[in-house]
Amino acid sequence: MWKKWEDLPADMQQEEVRKYYLIISQKRIALCAKRFCDIILSILLMIPLLPIMLVIAVCIKLDSTGPIFYRQERVTQYGRVYRIFKFRTMVTDADKKGPLVTTGRDPRITRMGEKLRKCRLDELPQLFNVLKGDMSFVGTRPEVKKYVECYSPEMLATLLLPAGVTSRASIAYKDEDAILEKYSNTTDKTADEIYVEYILPEKMKYNLKSLETFSLWGDFRVMIDTFFSVMK
Repeated sequence: MWKKWEDLPADMQQEEVRKYYLIISQKRIALCAKRFCDIILSILLMIPLLPIMLVIAVCIKLDSTGPIFYRQERVTQYGRVYRIFKFRTMVTDADKKGPLVTTGRDPRITRMGEKLRKCRLDELPQLFNVLKGDMSFVGTRPEVKKYVECYSPEMLATLLLPAGVTSRASIAYKDEDAILEKYSNTTDKTADEIYVEYILPEKMKYNLKSLETFSLWGDFRVMIDTFFSVMK
């Protein structure tokens, strides 16, 4: 639901955000169509993908101990916190055993998890988040609260729309683990510090540009490009 400027969270009522708010507010019909497409597409995809998700669930249980799903708190539209659905790809309580981001050779990743991550199949359960309205198919990838607290005033504009399953930034940084590992080899900073200082600002350039050029057709193009990127 689109909010009036005065109803936005206080920390979002900044001039850096207003520019993007005015652009998006002129595209309310497209926003309604976007939500309608999210509902229809998520339902249509669930039907053929449920058997695949069932097989993945069994493989996860056979591969390692722990729950099938990974439920972590993330931040979506207007700063609302929700719990994301993902297939578990790491050992139980991985968040307590290391940083919130992963590098290419993170020992916390399970054997099955490594395979799921390579083809992005761990993201399939987010269809439920899309159907619930917590997420959209296309939008800024949801971050944990710890990273959102590091946002600049302009970055907060990305919270004007629901978090997304994919985005231009996701395509450009599909090998984020490897990028983190590369930085780790050249600096003594932690993975969290590297992500906040180097990677997050670059990803946000894509996300903010997507707000400026938002359109339903643009969303479809991102979904198509994501499909071919995963296939590669």
